[in-house]
Amino acid sequence: MKCPDRVRAAGLPVAHAVLSTPLASTSAQHNSPMPHHAAPFRKEALSVAELVTHLRTDVSVGLEVLTPEVDLQANQVTESYLHRPGLALAGFVELYTHQRVQILGNTECAYLRSLDATARRDAVQRVLAFPVPCFILTHGNKAPDGLAELMRESGVALLRTPEPTTEFMALVREFLQDQFALQQAVHGALVDVYGTGLLLMGKPGIGKSEVALDLVERGHRLVADDVVIATRREANLLMGSGTDLVQHFMEVRGLGLVDVRAMFGIRAIRFQKRIELVVNMHLWDADEEYTRLGMVQDMYELLGVSLPMVKIPITPGKNITVICEVVAMNHLLRQYGYDPAEVFADRLRERIQQKQGPLPQRAVEYFEHDFE
Repeated sequence: MKCPDRVRAAGLPVAHAVLSTPLASTSAQHNSPMPHHAAPFRKEALSVAELVTHLRTDVSVGLEVLTPEVDLQANQVTESYLHRPGLALAGFVELYTHQRVQILGNTECAYLRSLDATARRDAVQRVLAFPVPCFILTHGNKAPDGLAELMRESGVALLRTPEPTTEFMALVREFLQDQFALQQAVHGALVDVYGTGLLLMGKPGIGKSEVALDLVERGHRLVADDVVIATRREANLLMGSGTDLVQHFMEVRGLGLVDVRAMFGIRAIRFQKRIELVVNMHLWDADEEYTRLGMVQDMYELLGVSLPMVKIPITPGKNITVICEVVAMNHLLRQYGYDPAEVFADRLRERIQQKQGPLPQRAVEYFEHDFE
């Protein structure tokens, strides 16, 4: 089987052991004829040093470390939410969420400056009695007198950014939500077909990679093959990407590894794409019932998100690539309010209602001229 070998090559078990916690898989996956996937996982912690590096390089946020003596690697961030400790500084610490990144905006800084030296020291020591990952001064605020010294004594990092408080909190929250998002390694291929993310799934050897390669050759874009990392970004939003090691390499049985980016160019790949449809490829089963009108839509649950699923039986001579293109276009039509199954049902309903009147003498009442 390809998937376990590729997952081991991508280093996923190591990531699970160090940075993630296994969670229970969904019941829909146990009932599915498709192969069982790895257990969902999420990152447990992020050091303040990593937070500073990523915000500088990936989010382009300027951050100044005001306490370089503090070990940023030792302080850990464990939540994606942020906190403004105004009430805690004022003395109410019963509901103080100290485990979050603490934001000191204009209000908090003005309050600390309004206190005398003794009261300011007491207020800061009150919040530093808890294990806080770091404090960040926003809007370019100067650190109130004595604040940096107290941070150094407690081993808590103090940072500063010129960004306004609201904008900065939005950027950091989005970044941390991505870092702590629930993820799962899925055995399949993800392709962008007409702007729709198709997740091709099925048993090993069914032909997922070959269909994905054919779609790329027809002008569509490959996101990942064999191992797709699904990330739940919001309540009903799933993003898919490949692993850093495999990237856009594809394994085709009998041919070997294919570098899609080198062979087809940058236009043939994407680094991430929203997963919108699941295409379940499996061998034809005479005992299984397949939808023919599309009135009832099958669903597949992944990371708690229900995705529309199309079951495609594999038989000799069937062009699966064209079917995948039609699946994507049909999904786009439904997104724009046109459902062919509903249109056909309306026509059928009208014909049934007309049954009481005279029956038509011809299947088509009138043919226009079409002479050659």
